[in-house]
Amino acid sequence: MEKKRDGREGGMLLDGIIDGMPVFAKELVAGGVAGGFAKTVVAPLERVKILFQTRRAEFQSVGLSGSFKKIANTEGVLGFYRGNGASVARIVPYAALHFMAYEEYRRWIILGFPGVGRGPILDLFAGSFAGGTAVLFTYPLDLVRTKLAYQVVGSSKLNVKGLVHGEQLYRGIFDCFSKTYKEAGTRGLYRGVAPSLYGIFPYSGLKFYFYEEMKSHVPVEHKKDITVKLVCGSIAGLLGQTFTYPLDVVRRQMQVQRLSTSNSGDMKGTMENLIMIVQKQGWKQLFSGLSINYLKVVPSVAIGFTVYDSMKSYLRVPSRDEAVIEVVTNERNGQPSALHS
Repeated sequence: MEKKRDGREGGMLLDGIIDGMPVFAKELVAGGVAGGFAKTVVAPLERVKILFQTRRAEFQSVGLSGSFKKIANTEGVLGFYRGNGASVARIVPYAALHFMAYEEYRRWIILGFPGVGRGPILDLFAGSFAGGTAVLFTYPLDLVRTKLAYQVVGSSKLNVKGLVHGEQLYRGIFDCFSKTYKEAGTRGLYRGVAPSLYGIFPYSGLKFYFYEEMKSHVPVEHKKDITVKLVCGSIAGLLGQTFTYPLDVVRRQMQVQRLSTSNSGDMKGTMENLIMIVQKQGWKQLFSGLSINYLKVVPSVAIGFTVYDSMKSYLRVPSRDEAVIEVVTNERNGQPSALHS
């Protein structure tokens, strides 16, 4: 009896906490959980993709299965999760900001421009600005994740300046942050951010656009079906990624370039790097790892959207139309909005 009462009291306490949370906080939590869960599921594919993009000769020559075997033989199972700690540390705040900012921008656009329709174009704009906002706040963590994933134990063909055979340049997240900042300051932590922004605006916008557009054609009785959400999310991620993948390759190669204040004058911009990759490595390199990325993006985006929608239901987040009506009503009555209180 005591345990049952404790369980009921614990449930009531949790319900009270959930009910007391403002909507934007619930969206932050839902987005963070969705991002962290999805990223961990596809971490091995993410590691191989980064190695395909940056260590062309070593890994492309052995193919996908050979790359998995190479990592397993030299680094063991944990090798597939090298850099995943930084990846999760980045993706949780990134996804939280991404989803929450999308909802906020969507509400702001509707309230600020009442004439704007609530169709997929609204999702395109809201998703684009949300992606840019999330990237600016979390980019250094993405750079650290890439640098850590780029390191290969026991590789004989390391091509990072100053890295000797068998030695790891970075011992962990904080070591990588510290050394990168000492080498080039804040500029070093944002190395490659330009192609990230160029890529995230269309990718994020298209991802939300396709997802919401496809969901709008789903019969009402099937809208809460997890399988339907997974399918819509998969197609959305697939289409969005295809259009923007070359910029992701440029970003990765810029991130792993050794940067120091002494050679800052030799730094190249996004378009220069894009042209250089085509000239030196061929245009196919711009799509290096794309097949792996398809394998990664399909479950990642699908799981992300599905978990986000499920978490919103669990946290009792009101529907988007209800949230907008609440904001308008509170503003008319001169009361602070529950969305931000």
